[in-house]
Amino acid sequence: MKIFVINPNTSKSMTDHIRRELEKIKRSDTEITVVNPDHGPAAIECVRDEVLAGPGILELVARANAEGYDAVLIACFSDPALDAAREISAIPVIGIEEAALHMAAMLGHKFSVLTSLPRRVSTRDLHARLRGVESAFASAPVLDMPVLEMDANPEKAKARALELARKAVKEDGAEVIILGCAGLAGYAREIEQELGAVVLDPTAVAFKIAEALVDLGVRHSKVSRFATPPSEPRA
Repeated sequence: MKIFVINPNTSKSMTDHIRRELEKIKRSDTEITVVNPDHGPAAIECVRDEVLAGPGILELVARANAEGYDAVLIACFSDPALDAAREISAIPVIGIEEAALHMAAMLGHKFSVLTSLPRRVSTRDLHARLRGVESAFASAPVLDMPVLEMDANPEKAKARALELARKAVKEDGAEVIILGCAGLAGYAREIEQELGAVVLDPTAVAFKIAEALVDLGVRHSKVSRFATPPSEPRA
């Protein structure tokens, strides 16, 4: 199978980071392509950034469909342009946030999402409600690190994530911790070993779900919500 992975920001360093981590976990018969748009925000840290990233994401989703890929992964924890991508796609499109939230709700009574900046806490709460897992949502501890800093300084990011995860388990009742940024890809196992609670890397979770969906031969329904739009946007 062939899976097309989109890092929605323009950071080639983060794109390379995501590629390295997915190469470690992919099946031997899975081919992956990991790309980022040529234009758009360097990091996605607010709703404005999500909107600005949208056109580049949709162009790349269209490319994946045209080039015969079996599934698309949007590797940003806010799942920017996810519904629009599903509208224009004939193959499954997986958002790492949606995938991780549902997985966390299956693996423990309560989960916490480590988030980059204070302004994103309300977004984490809103998205837990949107995905129907609000009863399992415990907290959104703040790393207080911009997205690109997490990618550039992994030791600091891992230390801060472990500190906050311990606090979430002790004080918020979290049984599962989600590393809420694609810039934290590959760190879950090390943090989990230190923490003693379940830690999810959302990029890895979503990637494995993408492989499973391809194996099952299922895709998003086109009956209503993700129905294919008109061929050209109306003026």
